Amino acid sequence: MALNGKNVLVTGSSDGLGLAMARALAAAGCHIVLHGLEPAQSMEHPTRELAASFDVGVHYLCGDLSTIDGVDALVESARALLGTIDVLINNAVVRHFAGIESFAIEHWNKALAVNLTAAFRAIQLTLPGMRERSWGRIFNMTSVYGARATANRVDYVTTKTALLGLTRSVAIETLNQGITCNAICPGSVLTPNIDGRINELMDVRGLSRDDAVHEFLKGKQPTGELIDAAHVGDLVVFLCSSSASQITGALMPIEGGWLAG
Repeated sequence: MALNGKNVLVTGSSDGLGLAMARALAAAGCHIVLHGLEPAQSMEHPTRELAASFDVGVHYLCGDLSTIDGVDALVESARALLGTIDVLINNAVVRHFAGIESFAIEHWNKALAVNLTAAFRAIQLTLPGMRERSWGRIFNMTSVYGARATANRVDYVTTKTALLGLTRSVAIETLNQGITCNAICPGSVLTPNIDGRINELMDVRGLSRDDAVHEFLKGKQPTGELIDAAHVGDLVVFLCSSSASQITGALMPIEGGWLAG
């Protein structure tokens, strides 16, 4: 009940993990602004369904976060819809796959803009209001690849690593202000994207569902199980609670022991 009536902006939340986190916060009584690149018309059904399920306000905004103007417009529009932004989840991300020598500079610049600069700018814009109200929760979505490297994903590894530094800096500058800033570190989460890749393994190699999941997770999560997106949402709700008021600047893994190996 402590979250009842709080206002939340989740970037990159038209589906998958972002939408799952938004759903968990809506279930806790929060009003939500979803965000993505999909046209507003395609988001009418999930927006209505989420609002009706939990009797909260739910809105969707389409916006490109690769420019500062795009981030500013999103935050301004979200604030106009909600009044305040009490919880900010920086989840928007772009990914590219190539070796360093062949990595296109435009892909590098876009990843820096969307994965890192957009998060910084959104925090910059929402932090003053949180300070005025002496309450706020900021989450930066990092990854196992923010703590470990993998080949052919230099933009993703670099930006997810940098988000840890951003998280710690924000945490230090908001101590004793009723505000926390933490980095959520999921492993391989069952999202529509990953589900599609598992189905492809099943089709191409004739594997059962369990065998395809095992193959997909080989060398990753020692548990051999995908993370339930709803469980990441549950973690976020807990970190918004008063019980988590002393957890700030932390890397919060939910990755099936991947980082322990």
